[in-house]
Amino acid sequence: MTATDRFIRLADVQEMIGLKDSRIYQMIKAGEFPKPIKLGASSRWSLRAVEAWMSERANAA
Repeated sequence: MTATDRFIRLADVQEMIGLKDSRIYQMIKAGEFPKPIKLGASSRWSLRAVEAWMSERANAA
């Protein structure tokens, strides 16, 4: 994680990529989406990792 990175919630991920939580977790299980980072009982994602995933999809299109 870089200094400009931050942790984001599932709701933020959903808003960014336009998919529901069930689909996000299916993709994680299949190794197609970044895994969350556990912070206690909470799951958070690296903003940079999600942005990189989005960029890869845009470049592949």
